[in-house]
Amino acid sequence: MDMLTPEWLLGFWSRPAIAVNAVVFLNLLGALALGLIVGYERSYHGRAAGMRTYGIVCMASAALTVFAGYPGFWYGGQGPVIGVLDPTRVVQGIVTGVGFLGAGVIMKEGLNISGLTTAASIWASCAIGVLVGIGFYGAAILLTLLSAALMMWGSLIESRLPSRHAIGVHLHFAPGHKPTQAAVAEMAAACGYELATGSITISGDGSQAEWRFVAVALRRQRAATLPELAELLSGRPEIDHFQLAHARN
Repeated sequence: MDMLTPEWLLGFWSRPAIAVNAVVFLNLLGALALGLIVGYERSYHGRAAGMRTYGIVCMASAALTVFAGYPGFWYGGQGPVIGVLDPTRVVQGIVTGVGFLGAGVIMKEGLNISGLTTAASIWASCAIGVLVGIGFYGAAILLTLLSAALMMWGSLIESRLPSRHAIGVHLHFAPGHKPTQAAVAEMAAACGYELATGSITISGDGSQAEWRFVAVALRRQRAATLPELAELLSGRPEIDHFQLAHARN
């Protein structure tokens, strides 16, 4: 059939083609709603990736999955005959593309790594869209609720479980003072921490030593908080100045 003829153009608006478009539209609308639910938690907490990002990722994933189920209606039903498609190859492409988006929200500053939860939840939003696209609506809704609940209340569960938080310590010792690892470890133990020996970095200019390391709490209840630790270090004459920060990775 020649292109741009009335018959060819009407193939895009036949009753079966319109019905398929309606099914795709409903899938996109449902995926958008589920993506917005997951993204609201990130938006509420002021993250860079919010409702719009999650909605678009989820909806686009559904679109790229659902179209593979109707090859007979491609190009208005006038395209080449296509055999059975492997939708898993489509899913592989979607996951790869979303992986680059997730990598873009992961930030590293010093000993802190942020954005991992956001990247993981974007990937989950992609999976939700794929489930909608292949028609597993119940599984998509359940994954949406589980993802949203985990992001909203997972940190509360973590805070109630036994854990050993870590802090990054940067110490500038007074000129002429030569610290030893045993002395630094004893100072950390007095504050409720132990040295992560594999994290120690030592530098200096010959007269003033500079130590960087990660200290891990022996027990959460016994370890000094950052303000308490700063007050304790301020009273030690061998320390010229210092810098403390939470170490999350």
